[in-house]
Amino acid sequence: MTNTRVLIVEDDPDFQLLMRTQLRMKQFDISWAVDGIQAISVAREGKPDVILMDLGLPGGSGLLALERLKANRLLAQIPIIIVTAQDPNDAEAKSVQLGAAGFLQKPVNIDALVAMIRRILGQHTA
Repeated sequence: MTNTRVLIVEDDPDFQLLMRTQLRMKQFDISWAVDGIQAISVAREGKPDVILMDLGLPGGSGLLALERLKANRLLAQIPIIIVTAQDPNDAEAKSVQLGAAGFLQKPVNIDALVAMIRRILGQHTA
């Protein structure tokens, strides 16, 4: 069985490194992007199983990237989990409306994130 492929879309290098390290320790294969345009390109090439998307991205919000990914027929089926420090009262409803499969507030509990990924992908925890 191959490892779950996760694309992390995050412009903060420290948080991105933390997420990459923690998810690799949980046996996930990781790719990353720093903005929405790069996220679409990396998703096309790497075909991730799930995308973790920050909302505060340079060159356009994560909501715009979410919308574009969901509008792309080749990428629309990839579940996207929003991982953000933005106020969930505003961001969560909008994210779900645009097609997000999940929403987590920073700082992220890695075990909660892994559980959400596995639940969304229909995997059993090992």
